[in-house]
Amino acid sequence: MHVVVTGGAGYIGSHACKALKLAGFTPVVFDNLTTGWAEAVKFGPLFQGDLLDRAAIDACFAQYRPVAVMHFAALSLVGESMTNPGKYWRTNVNGSLNLIEATLAAGIKNFVFSSTCATYGELDGVTLDEDTSQTPINAYGGSKRAIEMMLRDFEKSSGLNAVIYRYFNVAGADPDGEIGEQHVPETHLIPLMLDAIDGKRPALTVFGSDYNTPDGTCIRDYVHVSDLVDAHVLGLRWLLENKGSRVFCLGSGNGFSVREVIEASRAVTNREVPIIEGQRRPGDATSLVCGSSRAVNELGWQPNRSNLTQMIGDAWRWSRQPRFEK
Repeated sequence: MHVVVTGGAGYIGSHACKALKLAGFTPVVFDNLTTGWAEAVKFGPLFQGDLLDRAAIDACFAQYRPVAVMHFAALSLVGESMTNPGKYWRTNVNGSLNLIEATLAAGIKNFVFSSTCATYGELDGVTLDEDTSQTPINAYGGSKRAIEMMLRDFEKSSGLNAVIYRYFNVAGADPDGEIGEQHVPETHLIPLMLDAIDGKRPALTVFGSDYNTPDGTCIRDYVHVSDLVDAHVLGLRWLLENKGSRVFCLGSGNGFSVREVIEASRAVTNREVPIIEGQRRPGDATSLVCGSSRAVNELGWQPNRSNLTQMIGDAWRWSRQPRFEK
């Protein structure tokens, strides 16, 4: 059974393709390779196309006749979404609308969507769950919330069934070392930190040390990428068993500050982290912690790898391998 994976040449998407292959599916990567890597497409065919090109989506569906769509492709830089919101609304929302309409036109009713805890906005001291109100504070979170709303509308109008996942800081790498995290530019804390430790960049910039947290730095919930994509396979099976649309939050339920992550990296790598103290970035919330009891209870999901030691350890091993090249 084919599953089209948009953004399957990227970080999370490529790990999802491996999980799908191991689960007996054939992942078909739909990616324009703007930020993704052809070298990361190892577990099924690549169909190179852009979500803003409806004809390309139709052609992919006609060729492979998938049983479901798994949608990861999106612009995701919070800072850029604050300075260039039109780019995010145009790319994320219009591309997703094309994809949803093409999905239905091809007779496909199963859709797994990668959303984000950034749809919640600034809600300090709250463990975010599926019923928490959504008030995004940047165009990235706003565009993802809009896509969630579209999926609900198409469920009512056309019977599209969607599993929506909200998560925030994904970390780690494939424990087997086949794939891992590589962005250009890199914006995620753990790979930036490991590059600084390894001398690939001068230092790690800590953006803001005056937040209302115990050590003044932002707090985030981290989930191992392999745990995350396991949940996506469980969500796909949920849909194929005709259990209907559902929203799930994915996280460890534990928040760690930037400084706590830095301390954990010292323990894992036995190296010091060179640091530069920087200013806050626009659009960054103080604390985002994501509960996942619904996913645990209803999907049987177990985030067994989602501890800082394993996430940093897997990412450290991956970071020391040769990089993908365009």
